[in-house]
Amino acid sequence: MADSDTRTDSPKSQMLVAPSNTWRFLDLRELWRYRELFYFLAWRDVKVRYKQTILGGAWAVLQPLLMMVAFTFMFQRIAKVDTNGIPYPVYVFAGLLPWIYFSNSISQATNSLVASQNLITKVYFPRVILPAASIGASLFDFAIAFGVIAVMMLWYGVPTSFTILLLPIFVMLISLAAAGFAVLLSGLAVAYRDVRYVMPFLVQAWLFLTPSVYTSAESLQLSRAVSLLLAVNPAHGLILNFRAAIFGTEFDAACLGVSTASAAMVFILGGITFRRVERRFADII
Repeated sequence: MADSDTRTDSPKSQMLVAPSNTWRFLDLRELWRYRELFYFLAWRDVKVRYKQTILGGAWAVLQPLLMMVAFTFMFQRIAKVDTNGIPYPVYVFAGLLPWIYFSNSISQATNSLVASQNLITKVYFPRVILPAASIGASLFDFAIAFGVIAVMMLWYGVPTSFTILLLPIFVMLISLAAAGFAVLLSGLAVAYRDVRYVMPFLVQAWLFLTPSVYTSAESLQLSRAVSLLLAVNPAHGLILNFRAAIFGTEFDAACLGVSTASAAMVFILGGITFRRVERRFADII
């Protein structure tokens, strides 16, 4: 009796991945579906950053502390920066903390797509998750280092006020600004590899355009118009008012408004640019 050859063809489900409209640069529902991938990639970035290091996560604290020591010597003893009676080490640490979060987010996110080329070319997922995961990893470092500012304020006897409750808002705005630059530069870094080499020099110059180690443009005897012009840099007004929230000093509403508007514009421009370049990621990466 001959064996019967029975063949059943079952229909296979197919998924078509097509580019979306360029103006719709942020699909919240899709990002929510891939939230577990975001958590995994962010935690992966944290582990990779401190892999095979002796001090591990302590570097999240040492980086702002070492910069604080350097700038305390440079600006307190040489330039005599006015801090409104707040001890300069505490004052500069409160400014360096959000700056390091902002700059590290952008620096890490710029190379996130190029570093994950094997993942991008093999499986589909929202590519914007990669730079977003870099920001999430930097936020983890920020949370660790934030405890140091509380200890320093107690040590130096620096009071605070209820305005410290506004800090989550400023952290969210700084994250928005970092995300805008992250998606913009990470997308450009795929098409133009020069971006990754320019970033270290850009970040170094960017620091001195941001009041992380000084008070404001007025403290440097610059005009109010120059101060508002500097606030086009989103980090300027956001970090200036972040520090004001910690110490309960006067907010600079004008700089905050200009920097917030600038951050929103960069976020929109970065999202549109990212979506345009995203169509060709797998081909050019």
